[in-house]
Amino acid sequence: MSAVKKTRETQAAGRTQRVLVCSGGRYESQANAQIRESIMDGWAECFGDENVIAVHISGAAASIERLQPTIVFAIGSYLPESTYFGEVCREAKKIGAITVFWATEDPYEQDANYRITDDFDVVFSCDRWGHNFYQRERVYHLPLAASRKLHYAPIEAGVEKSIDVLFCGVAFTSRKDIVRNLMPTLRNLNVKIIGPGWGEFGIGFSDARIEKAQLIELYRRSKLVLNLGRSLHFENKRFMIAPSTPGPRTFEAAAAGAFQVFHEDTYELRRYFTAEEIPTFSNKIDFDRLVARYIDDTPLCIEMARRAQERTMSEHTYGHRIRAAIEVLKREGFLEG
Repeated sequence: MSAVKKTRETQAAGRTQRVLVCSGGRYESQANAQIRESIMDGWAECFGDENVIAVHISGAAASIERLQPTIVFAIGSYLPESTYFGEVCREAKKIGAITVFWATEDPYEQDANYRITDDFDVVFSCDRWGHNFYQRERVYHLPLAASRKLHYAPIEAGVEKSIDVLFCGVAFTSRKDIVRNLMPTLRNLNVKIIGPGWGEFGIGFSDARIEKAQLIELYRRSKLVLNLGRSLHFENKRFMIAPSTPGPRTFEAAAAGAFQVFHEDTYELRRYFTAEEIPTFSNKIDFDRLVARYIDDTPLCIEMARRAQERTMSEHTYGHRIRAAIEVLKREGFLEG
């Protein structure tokens, strides 16, 4: 164990573990603000609400001396020029705090990861394949997840399923291509495709943005929920890393009781869910088979959704992810075992 690790472990011994969660940049968006809140819930499961504090990146360095955290846990994006974590880490090291970054936008910003690789003791990447492209030690894969507080909703068998196929998300080019391919089938169904960029597709499509509570209600009323990955790469031109790990919506929708049909490309869904929990399709023929099998069998859809929900709550919440992160910090000698 290095002298630095020994010093920090000695300083942390006997102290209440206090976590300072800092973020900036993209956390102005609603979706990413939810991820921040969800991650804080995970830390609170481990250390208690009173020991988890969130600050914006702009005020994080100045907060460290006053708040005396044992762990400074930075999350989100390292891409914006305005998001600079170097000063935060320097202040954290002055008081012996452990510095950790969880990159929740990988691999879409991978070319810019040099901005944080020298600052943090440990880096976690939300993408299994992308985490191999950091040129430093102590980089681990840590997938995103669901929040018990924000995303769980009980499954009620008696709710009328008035929507055949639901999708909610931005109309990235890759998603548009998939939906265009499925249109001969979708035209004959009651569909609700919602998000910026979809309005041009016509009836059943909308450019609207919806709140989380509205989305959970739509899940309850939908027979099939499409799960389509994204391929919008902000800074991913050097290695053109294909995303591998399912995004947070997969776990969030499962927690909310949605029956998902997952478009499988390079995504490693089967590390997290079985075919009896979330079925997959890769082309229109596969999709048509899923529609034929499930669209009129609501009890079967509910049973599969229930299995996916149980899997999520038992294995894929932010509490599980934070406990996994803590185990890594123990193995690396930053926390006592």
